Amino acid sequence: MEDVKNRFETILKKIDIDEKRKRIREIEAESAKSSFWQNHSSASLKMKELSDLQKEIEEIDRLEELIKQGKEKEAEDIIDKLENLLYLSGTYDEGSAILSVHSGQGGVEAMDWAEMLYRMYTRFFEKKGWQYEIIEEISGEEAGIKSVVITVKGKYAYGFLKGEAGVHRLVRQSPFNADNLRQTSFALIEVLPEIEESSVIEIKEDDLDWEFYRASSHGGQNVQKVSSAVRLKHKPTGIIVTAQSERYQGQNRENALKILRARLWLLQEEKMKKQEQELKGGYKTPGWGNQIRSYVLHPYHMVKDLRTGFETSDTDSVLDGNIDKFVEEELKKL
Repeated sequence: MEDVKNRFETILKKIDIDEKRKRIREIEAESAKSSFWQNHSSASLKMKELSDLQKEIEEIDRLEELIKQGKEKEAEDIIDKLENLLYLSGTYDEGSAILSVHSGQGGVEAMDWAEMLYRMYTRFFEKKGWQYEIIEEISGEEAGIKSVVITVKGKYAYGFLKGEAGVHRLVRQSPFNADNLRQTSFALIEVLPEIEESSVIEIKEDDLDWEFYRASSHGGQNVQKVSSAVRLKHKPTGIIVTAQSERYQGQNRENALKILRARLWLLQEEKMKKQEQELKGGYKTPGWGNQIRSYVLHPYHMVKDLRTGFETSDTDSVLDGNIDKFVEEELKKL
């Protein structure tokens, strides 16, 4: 119990509970003003912040009570969760994220693997209570998906997801192979922070080349009759972004700019990391070369993270979105 008390004291020092209580009072005072709801978007964000802060305070109060009652196991569960939040101190860790899944080599098998990962992550989002929306999806010809880009709205979404970026490898008996041969497939997960328009990432209108076209449609009553889909090229870097999930061109333009801002930020970050690592003697380019996790479904069952060494034989649970332990282990390492 002494260890639990010490960990609790450390959390209290780092979490700055008084500052959080002060912020709660500020938002409550703002929300009482008649002008508060004039900007619904801003008001909603602040009410969400208020709710999150109140939950954190409730957790601390409950933890304190459990320690007084000597309920060590229950107290440890809450401490583990609060300690994870202490690892999330990056600039954009507290905000929303943009997650992309790209199928690798392997044809239909790889596209099916990309769809399995898409399902795994969306189940994870649902368990976390995060909202998500598809910005761009390219379906496979026979099955699965070639790629999908999703915005994920939720507190600490980027912080929790950023460690998932990299190559995910699947080994299984392929259902698309008549001989049931064992096959290896790859998919790339990309995770970016959602960055609001600001001076941090400057985008000049002259640097943008816009194209508009009809979004792909499955026909029926909602068949596209206007050019709502957008293709955006950033001329200085050559970065190309597409967005077509929304019915209105303006919304797709906003989504395209959102992804471009995030990609430009990543470019800056990679340049800085490369300079730092070159001084230390090595640098790995993020992308297809960097395998982070292996999922084996045949001849045995095992999911293993190659960075932390954490593994489990419960592959069904992992593919159903229960990836918290993998996320937590990587957070401690970052």
